[in-house]
Amino acid sequence: MARSTPSSLSAPTPSPADAWLSSDPLGETLHAFRLEGVVYARSHLTAPWGVVMPPMPDCVMFHIVTSGECRLEFTDAEPTVLRPGEFALMPRGEGHLIMHDEGARTVNYFDLPIERVTPRYEVLTYGGGGDETTLICGAVRIDHPAARDLVELLPSLIHIKTWNTPNAEWMHSTLRLMAAEAGSRQPGGETIVTRLADILVIQAIRTWLVENPASRRGWLGALSDERIGPTLARIHREPAHDWTVASLAASVSMSRSAFSARFTELVGESAMQYVTRWRMHTAGTWLRETDVTAAECGVRLGYNSEAAFSRAFKRVMGKPPGAWQTSVAHPSS
Repeated sequence: MARSTPSSLSAPTPSPADAWLSSDPLGETLHAFRLEGVVYARSHLTAPWGVVMPPMPDCVMFHIVTSGECRLEFTDAEPTVLRPGEFALMPRGEGHLIMHDEGARTVNYFDLPIERVTPRYEVLTYGGGGDETTLICGAVRIDHPAARDLVELLPSLIHIKTWNTPNAEWMHSTLRLMAAEAGSRQPGGETIVTRLADILVIQAIRTWLVENPASRRGWLGALSDERIGPTLARIHREPAHDWTVASLAASVSMSRSAFSARFTELVGESAMQYVTRWRMHTAGTWLRETDVTAAECGVRLGYNSEAAFSRAFKRVMGKPPGAWQTSVAHPSS
């Protein structure tokens, strides 16, 4: 057999926290968002101005307007006008244009006179001296496989015009605080802006999930299903456990055949295919973020040989573990 399961990987006794997460698998997925700031920027722009934002794969990009207004353009979508308090989120980091008005001359962001305050915090002052617009922009990287799966199902652009939720007041207060901090040079201002930006990214995604009917379909719909949602949560939390179709079905009080049919219908792949894919993406994160070897990944995930693990990894990730680890360490290679 390809896998063996050490006794230390037996299913743990559920805790109250486990019970809560199992009752809210979508909430657990949002909890899994590990945002690693690539760059944050405060932009003070005066008309006329226009900026080309190049694609940033594997990143979530966003713009928050704190004063004035601007126009955001994608090649395959209708232009969007952003006004104070509005939030534009590009979940897959697709390239776009942002400008003071239609037809403005645009310049690549990386060719502009940027003041680098810290390695991850920049200030941009640019434009022709006319009407003013101020923005807080950023790009954050997500690493957790659940978060990556979620991002792939989101639209190219999430535009939050108003925060029509019970949390609207504190969201507007957060935006006001960000605007005040971004406009000053007080100690700790960068930390406050970046932490608040991360909160707003997650809140924008949550707002879209709550308000958009498309979030009820496919994998997102499966997360909300009373049987399959808890199953996904268990797989996510314990990728190394010796899961079988029978054990997964029993955990939600279903027959094996009914569970298999329901899982495949909602998720789009069989339960064991999903388990394997989840394990390999988890291993990919380990290989990127730590000094763990392929052999150690295999042991952690219950494989009885490095060769068996490597075959599974290549089948899912497209490269052997060593080649994949090198490519993510040196993406230009």
